[in-house]
Amino acid sequence: MENSLEKNPYLHVGRASDLTGKNRTLYRVFEILPGLLSFGTLFGLVALSFFAPALAAYFTILFSGYWVFKTIFLSVHLWHNFKRLRHNMELDWQARLLNLKYQDILHLVIFPFANEPYEVLAESISALQKSRFPKEQIAIVIASEERAGADAKSTALRLQKEFKDHFADVIVTVHPPNTLGELPGKGSNIAYAAKEAKERILDARGISYEKTLVSAFDVDTVIYPDYFACLTWYFLTEDDALHASFQPVPLYNNNIWNAPILSRVLAYSSTFWQMIQQEMPERLTTFSSHAVSMRALVDVGYWQKNVVSEDSRIFFNLFMHYDGNYRVVPMSYPVSMDANVSQSWLSTVGSLYKQHRRWSYGAENIAYMLFNFMHNPRISFSKKWRLSFIQIEGFWSLATHPLILFAVGWLPLFIGGHTFNATVLSYNLPIVATWFLTLAMSGLVASSIFFMYLVPQRPHEYSWRRSITMALQWILVPFTMVIFSAIPGLDAQVRLLFGKYLGFWVTPKNRRTQPVVQKN
Repeated sequence: MENSLEKNPYLHVGRASDLTGKNRTLYRVFEILPGLLSFGTLFGLVALSFFAPALAAYFTILFSGYWVFKTIFLSVHLWHNFKRLRHNMELDWQARLLNLKYQDILHLVIFPFANEPYEVLAESISALQKSRFPKEQIAIVIASEERAGADAKSTALRLQKEFKDHFADVIVTVHPPNTLGELPGKGSNIAYAAKEAKERILDARGISYEKTLVSAFDVDTVIYPDYFACLTWYFLTEDDALHASFQPVPLYNNNIWNAPILSRVLAYSSTFWQMIQQEMPERLTTFSSHAVSMRALVDVGYWQKNVVSEDSRIFFNLFMHYDGNYRVVPMSYPVSMDANVSQSWLSTVGSLYKQHRRWSYGAENIAYMLFNFMHNPRISFSKKWRLSFIQIEGFWSLATHPLILFAVGWLPLFIGGHTFNATVLSYNLPIVATWFLTLAMSGLVASSIFFMYLVPQRPHEYSWRRSITMALQWILVPFTMVIFSAIPGLDAQVRLLFGKYLGFWVTPKNRRTQPVVQKN
């Protein structure tokens, strides 16, 4: 890490307050940028609706038409990845490894947890035990938090005792609290756990960092039987694999049948977005559960400890450290996780909002990216421009597009005045815009079909009526886009705008029944 910081002293900067002088001012400008663009767009459209309603109406019509073409574009990518995912799940990945030298690869799997129940962790580790990949090539790190108290430590030790004889190693790490420069959360925990595992497992046994793949799993990540065989194949066949992270597709199948309808829609909306991104690898960053070589982690100083979005920030850390020579490889192969379910319907709504606000807080990477680009002349201008545009446009559209489509874009009809309301344009605006939106929303039919294929078989305790509601739930997407995408997106950006930084929030893990996972 010392060498990496000598090369780039700003590699692990978390926020403007970490800096001084002109650098602090510059970083604050970049933190303000996402919110400035999003609120500027929305307020600008509101102003147009008052002072130039005809222009606002034309914009709404053109924007609705743009969304039709965007929906077609995204649906095509979703269809291609759906076919690729289905194909990959049917392959015998263990057989594909026979002609490759995979016997010296070690998979180091980190499960960070705080207060999650024993049953959630046990289910995740049991799935590793059922993997077709040789268990003597899998080591597990149960990464607990000291601040979680004696119960968490007891859970970790119980799991270690239960599973230690089934893998190459199972160790427990206890992340100390109140460490200077750290933000309590997943990033600081897995960074500590990875460093401990390097010393206690790899260094102690002389295992190569280059031959070790570290999987940073959320605590509820349940793998499919061929997952590690698939991951190993991608790692061994990828050119320059040490400069790549490997990204599976998150399927929220563990508890999908007993999750509330809003949880199901949002869970698989996230899945479909990740599937679309996998067809555009130049836009892909690491998300949630992912894998990276220990060599890269040691070079970059592990996951960043002072940010909320550690899962995506590690990609930017590595991209900066390797001067743009880093990428994310899409695996088009799933892991199964929990849909967000809390103890009641109302608390689930709150949890969904907080979860999506935390994901939207990934906009903090924009300031990090732009600031480091200013200080790194070794990265080509084309890479800087492409990545900057992708990230800025992505968070801008996340926060603004749903509101333009379903709320702000219709303002000319209500505040345009008598003069505008007497025009032909006023009459045609709802007709044309509604027609475009209806065409765009027709893509939800495809979402329903893909969803019903990817979810596990319906449990016997649910009737066929549950399947009907699962298919029809996608009509809620316009609502979820506004309430759980645009609004938490703006919430996250306004916090960056005013320097009211967000802390890490742990998604609760509540299961009403034992998880059901589709097996390949």
